[in-house]
Amino acid sequence: MTQKFDVVVIGAGPGGYVAAIKAAQLGLKTACIEKYQDKEGKIALGGTCLNVGCIPSKALLDSSYKYHEAHAGFAIHGIEAKGVTIDVPAMVARKNGIVKNLTGGVSTLFKANGVTLLEGHGKLLANKQVEVTAGDGTTQVVEATNVILASGSKPIDIPPALVNHDTIVDSTGALDFQAVPKKLGVIGAGVIGLELGSVWARLGAEVTVLEALDKFLPAADDQVAKEALKILSKQGLNIRLGARVTGSEVKKKQVTVNFTDADGEQKMVFDKLIVSVGRRPVTTDLLAADSGVNLDERGFIFVDDYCATSVPGVYAIGDVVRGAMLAHKASEEGVMVAERIAGHKAQMNYDLIPSVIYTHPEIAWVGKTEQVLKAEGVAVNVGTFPFAASGRAMAANDTVGFVKVIADAKTDRVLGVHVIGPAAAELVQQGAIGMEFGTSAEDLGMMVFSHPTMSEALHEAALAVNGHAIHIANRKKR
Repeated sequence: MTQKFDVVVIGAGPGGYVAAIKAAQLGLKTACIEKYQDKEGKIALGGTCLNVGCIPSKALLDSSYKYHEAHAGFAIHGIEAKGVTIDVPAMVARKNGIVKNLTGGVSTLFKANGVTLLEGHGKLLANKQVEVTAGDGTTQVVEATNVILASGSKPIDIPPALVNHDTIVDSTGALDFQAVPKKLGVIGAGVIGLELGSVWARLGAEVTVLEALDKFLPAADDQVAKEALKILSKQGLNIRLGARVTGSEVKKKQVTVNFTDADGEQKMVFDKLIVSVGRRPVTTDLLAADSGVNLDERGFIFVDDYCATSVPGVYAIGDVVRGAMLAHKASEEGVMVAERIAGHKAQMNYDLIPSVIYTHPEIAWVGKTEQVLKAEGVAVNVGTFPFAASGRAMAANDTVGFVKVIADAKTDRVLGVHVIGPAAAELVQQGAIGMEFGTSAEDLGMMVFSHPTMSEALHEAALAVNGHAIHIANRKKR
């Protein structure tokens, strides 16, 4: 007998598993389909984020920063550490353990909430039927009243540097190096490239980042991007902008990369090369020809503001739809869709999705940048506060960077919060909470912030918007 469900979710990444859990909590009979297997050949939930993305990369970032601190940052605290070494396999094993715990945790949550896990590849057929192909090739078809497509994304391949999973790797392969490469090349100065480049640079690799664009971090605020380029370059990342890779050759366990920049044709030799030029939606064999679901010109599933596709009762969320490829965006879309299926009037504020780069210092922002607002003709007031003037940052010896608050010059409503520095992700989230409720810079300035905290930098930046900062000199208004 064909199984029938109120909701069938294809994909158990941060969008899919959250959607499945939420749907089940709302009393809907729910199934979630997943095919990804771990190194032991077992189904692993959590998608790219938990298995080979957000979580493992942060584990390596934290481990590598602790090594860097022990190796080069303890002396200022009066701590002498001699003979500090790094056991890369142990570091990677710790990362793997964290991944296993978290993916197992999702499985436990499925059981606790009554979500049925269907192991295999999911494919949407006509009339909201879903075909599930197991690893052994056997198939079954389940019926759904509603379907949520959450198949995620995968790294983009580029012909000049095809991944061989040895010398040339993608972001997944870069998480499993068993030794620190002497010379590491990274193609792409985006979030992934900078984070992974930082990991291995801290451990002693000579890192060169080749970025085709002439502008560094174009999505970030210009002031933040310039500061980030200066800081990361000082840390040892050789970031070469306007460098377009034209070819590569692997020879004797090394890879020679050819590229062009403002000086003409160039070449560099690396022990390892990471290709991190972006990601593309995974829709291969996801949709039957008669499923009725439409793709846009870039290969993403076309959806409206509520993630509904062209077929009633079929939704798509996360990396397979428009917008930033962020785990938290996917998760909240999953919640929204589940609630709408259950009859609630849920919606998302796509204008307030934070972005974070987990280098050190962290880089984070929410809302609009100063350059975008000026291009739109919006008059703004801007307040900044450097962590060099923060008592908490001084105590932690973590004083690089600043907080920037942008407010409408007429209404004082906060339109953007941009941070480079310690705890940037947390500070930006505070800004996002305030912006969700229409906060003004004056509102933030009137709030009581505990002392001493990194959060006081946000407080002071908000005060500075209107020339009222206490712990720095205020700019004179023209």
